[in-house]
Amino acid sequence: MTGKTFPLSKEELEAAAERFPTPFYLYDERAIRENARRINSSFAVFPGYINHFAVKATPNPAILRLLREEGFGADCSSLTELLLAEMSGFGGEEIMFTSNDTPSAEYRKARELGAVINLDDFTHIEFLEKTAGLPEMLSIRYNPGPLKLGNAIIGNPVEAKYGFTREQTLEGFALLKKKGVKRFALHTMVASNELNTAYHVETGRLLFNLAVEIRQKTGVSPEFVNLGGGVGIPYRPEDKAVDYGELAAGLKDAFDSVMVPAGLEKTGIHTEWGRAVTGPYGWLVTRAIHRKDIYRSYIGVDGSMADLIRPAMYGAYHHITVAGKEDAPPAGLYDVVGSLCENCDKFAIQRPLPAVETGEISGDLLIIHDAGAHGRAMGFNYNGKLRCGELLLRPDGALVQIRRGETPEDLFSTLC
Repeated sequence: MTGKTFPLSKEELEAAAERFPTPFYLYDERAIRENARRINSSFAVFPGYINHFAVKATPNPAILRLLREEGFGADCSSLTELLLAEMSGFGGEEIMFTSNDTPSAEYRKARELGAVINLDDFTHIEFLEKTAGLPEMLSIRYNPGPLKLGNAIIGNPVEAKYGFTREQTLEGFALLKKKGVKRFALHTMVASNELNTAYHVETGRLLFNLAVEIRQKTGVSPEFVNLGGGVGIPYRPEDKAVDYGELAAGLKDAFDSVMVPAGLEKTGIHTEWGRAVTGPYGWLVTRAIHRKDIYRSYIGVDGSMADLIRPAMYGAYHHITVAGKEDAPPAGLYDVVGSLCENCDKFAIQRPLPAVETGEISGDLLIIHDAGAHGRAMGFNYNGKLRCGELLLRPDGALVQIRRGETPEDLFSTLC
C-alpha cells in the first residue's frame, strides 16, 4: 500500500486558494529534491550514471533548474523543449535529444547546444548529415520489436513508430563509424508507467547483450547505454512503488554478467525518467462548484480534462481526496467531472467520496494526486478553456507561482 499525502493542511490550502485561483498545480520542491537524491544514490553503483529528466513530463524552468542542481540532465524531444532546457541552464551532453519525424531546425538547434542526438530512424543519418552535419557523438534508438512487450500507454514495440530494428541498428553504427563519428551511445524506450522491476531489468539485459553484439560485429563500443524511462509510480493506493535500490541491483547483476566479461565495464548507464521523479510530488487542486443527481451523482469542479487529460485519454486512475476530510467515510459514489462539452471529461468514475460541499467560494477543495508529471504539460484549449497555473512549495514553506494561469488575451494573441 502507498499512502497518499499532501504537504499542506486544509487551512494552508484554503489560504493558497485565496491568493491563487483554482484550479492550480502544486509541486513540493523538498520532496522532488529528496527523490532525485534517492535515485542518484541508488544508481551510483554504475560508472557515469546520469538521469536526463524527461522535459515533456513537467516542462517548467523552475522544476528543471532544481533538478539540474541535483545533478540531472535533460531529455528533450522538440525544439521548444530544447529551448526550455537551454533557459534552465542545461547545455552540451547534459541534454539528450530524442525525437522522431524530426524537422531539420530541431537537429540544428540540438547541434548548436552540443546535445547528444539520439537518431530515431536509419534515414535520419543522411538527413542529419545534409541538414546539420554529423557530430562527433551520436546515439541510436533501438526498437526490439517482437523481442519485447510494451504496455497500454506506449504500445507494442512491433506497432510503435519509434526506433531502429536490430539489423538497422548494427548497420547504422557501422555506417556512422565509416562516416567519421567517433563516439556512440545506445538507447531504447519500450514501456511507460511500468511498476514491474523485473521488466526494467530485462530491458537492461536486452540492451547490454545488444551492446556486446554491436562491439563484436562493428567494432563500435557504446560510450553509454540509455535504458530510457518508463518507471512507473503507484497511482492507486494499493500499488507498490518501485524500489530504486532493488532495480539498480538487478541491473548491476545483468551489467556484470553481460558487459564486464565483454570488456565493456566502463560503459556508462543513463536513464530518462520523468514521471518517477516528479509525478508523486505534484497535485492538481480544484474546487467543487456543483452537485448533480440524475442517473448518477456528479461532483462538478472548476478544473477539467483540459487541465489533466490522463483519465480521459488512458482511463488512468488518479486518487482524489477532499481537503480536511481525508479520514471521513464515503457518502456515496460520484463521477468527478469538469465542464467541457465532452462526456469523457471526468477525473473519476463512480468513486467513493465523503460528503462534498459545493460552491464557487465555499465549495470543498479536491486534491487530485500524482499529477506532477504529464499533467499540466498535456493541457489544451478546447472549448476555449484556459490552462491553469502552477505553484511551487519551497522548502521554507513559501508558495511561489512558477506559471500563472492563462487569460483570454493569451488565447487570442495568436489570432490574425
